[in-house]
Amino acid sequence: MSHTLGIRQAQKQKTRQSLLDAALGLLEEQSLSSLGLREVTRAVGVAPTAFYRHFRSIADLGVALVEEALGSLHPMIRTTVSTADDHDQRIERAIELIAGHVHAYPAHVRFIARERHGGVQPVREAIRDQLARFGQEVKEELAKDPVSEGWSDDDLLMLANLYVDQMLITASLFLEAQEASDEERARVAQVAQRQMRLISTGRHHWLD
Repeated sequence: MSHTLGIRQAQKQKTRQSLLDAALGLLEEQSLSSLGLREVTRAVGVAPTAFYRHFRSIADLGVALVEEALGSLHPMIRTTVSTADDHDQRIERAIELIAGHVHAYPAHVRFIARERHGGVQPVREAIRDQLARFGQEVKEELAKDPVSEGWSDDDLLMLANLYVDQMLITASLFLEAQEASDEERARVAQVAQRQMRLISTGRHHWLD
């Protein structure tokens, strides 16, 4: 009996993932607010009623996509701002990690970039909550750095959110340069590093 339940659960999970993958593919060409439930189920080859075994609505599916796109990035973000290296090494590592993530998951990056200010409120809120978590995690890492001595929690959080916002901007720039030449992608990386260094330079003089 337990074996049968395990097979059913695996099949259910497979169908759920197929719905997420199909929606992500369809969202390459449109926004979530214009995506129809029947479009998604038709792409997967299941009846529309099957959709409701996995998601309450298209908005609910969108929130699951946010978790899929951003939920796994928390360890990477913490690694990016770890105080193990000097700030130039951290910046170079951050740019490399962002470029690699965009290359591996362009559809997820495009989805977040579009829906962050899109028309589906639960999805906007889910993205906002994930980014707020990133901000808190970055703040906790920055607080370990001797450079942060004397900083208030509010100022540390402000700095952390600046880094998070800059990471999102950098991801968008790499996304736009996906089909560009090697020289153009290198230029994007160089500009991104300079922008990060500008934030770091300001950090070192904030308490002046």
